[in-house]
Amino acid sequence: MNMTHTPEEESGIPAYTPEEQFSIIEACLFAAGHPLTYARLAEVLGITPAACADVVEKMAVIYNNPDAFPRGILLVRFPESCQLVTREEWGDEVKEALGVRRGGKLSASLLEVLAVVAYHQPTTRAFIDTVRGVDSSYAVGALTEKNLIEPCGKLDAPGRPTLYRTTTDFLRVFGLSRLDELPTVKLKTDSGETVEIVPETEDTPPEDAESE
Repeated sequence: MNMTHTPEEESGIPAYTPEEQFSIIEACLFAAGHPLTYARLAEVLGITPAACADVVEKMAVIYNNPDAFPRGILLVRFPESCQLVTREEWGDEVKEALGVRRGGKLSASLLEVLAVVAYHQPTTRAFIDTVRGVDSSYAVGALTEKNLIEPCGKLDAPGRPTLYRTTTDFLRVFGLSRLDELPTVKLKTDSGETVEIVPETEDTPPEDAESE
């Protein structure tokens, strides 16, 4: 069996110093402009993905420190990747500097569908329709085009309806690192009972078994 090893595994000595690792990660993320996986960065650094994630975590503590030099960008960490993003409070100034037109906000209907997917993923369009009481075909398509949700398989039910989940872009847009950072929502039922809704993940079996 052929086994591949990183330079660190072969020599026991990291290819780069911690300071160099920080600089390389920063340069790669700045040049990319989109999330890069720990696995990809690990290949560049010659370390394992787990070790790379640890490096990024340490880097974020220093990089995002509000008491240090006030930066206009943040290092955002996701479960499998990371990205450099501009601080939300300077969004208007960045748009003005780049000549970006204002707007682009999600409509109420898109936010409703996005909330259903975020808290009940993976889920089908039929379940979304049931929760909202209206057809959600357009909203699901629009959110998919915006890369805020994505297909992630088929439900094992008649018709094999498509399952949807949120994306890394969803986490980035809403300033989250993980889905479990979504706030718990408290709702009152018609009987006056308070129900807490917590975000579900792909490890949670889908609630619906209806076809689209």
